[in-house]
Amino acid sequence: LLSTGLSHLVLGISGGIDSATCGRLAQIAINELNQEFHERSFSFIALRLPYGKQVDEIDAQKSIKFICPSKNIHIDIKPSVDITHERINSSIGNSNLGLVRDEVRDDFTKGNTKARIRMIFQYEVASALGGLVLGTDHSAENITGFYTKWGDGACDLAPLFGLNKRQIRKIARFLNAPTSIIEKPPTADLECLSPQKEDEHVLGVTYNEIDDFLEGKPLAQDSLKTILNLYNKTIHKRSTIPTIYD
Repeated sequence: LLSTGLSHLVLGISGGIDSATCGRLAQIAINELNQEFHERSFSFIALRLPYGKQVDEIDAQKSIKFICPSKNIHIDIKPSVDITHERINSSIGNSNLGLVRDEVRDDFTKGNTKARIRMIFQYEVASALGGLVLGTDHSAENITGFYTKWGDGACDLAPLFGLNKRQIRKIARFLNAPTSIIEKPPTADLECLSPQKEDEHVLGVTYNEIDDFLEGKPLAQDSLKTILNLYNKTIHKRSTIPTIYD
């Protein structure tokens, strides 16, 4: 913020450990800036961006209470997501491209749209106020590509980058985050057909195994293969945009 001349940090708060930890660290940094630089006013804006009614809204509210943000804003993304998804599918359908609607793929695609709409809203708020958008990407998600490209994978600052899930839990405990959030099974919760589907079920490997891999610990061959396969399939997410000079 000091180098950019901006005054606000913005982050979407989901109710999971990553956004709770990142949000609390952001608020601590903002508090320190306000103590040191009296001539300026800094703030952390926590955004609640549910798709309609969120199943784990209680956890989201616990996170907000724990973070104690300068300000928090609630925006329902459902109308924006639904109209975007339906208009695109309608336009493709009218273009004779041979689109065959598949319920599962349709739901997966819409899930990615939710993540991207959330990031659009975060950048809109940051732009309106003069701020930077925080991201919650960390090493366990990074090597598996477990994020939406240009969705939750987009940000200006990534305070948790380089940490594994185990380390994030330790930081959360040190910060006195609610136990229910620390021990809550991580979920992206993007798909309507599988609400609250746990990350580990999607990945086919546990976060403990991913963390062991990152820490150079021995791993079962099946788990090692799964992690390497996820890494190789998602290289494009971690690479810069290729140009004619590459």
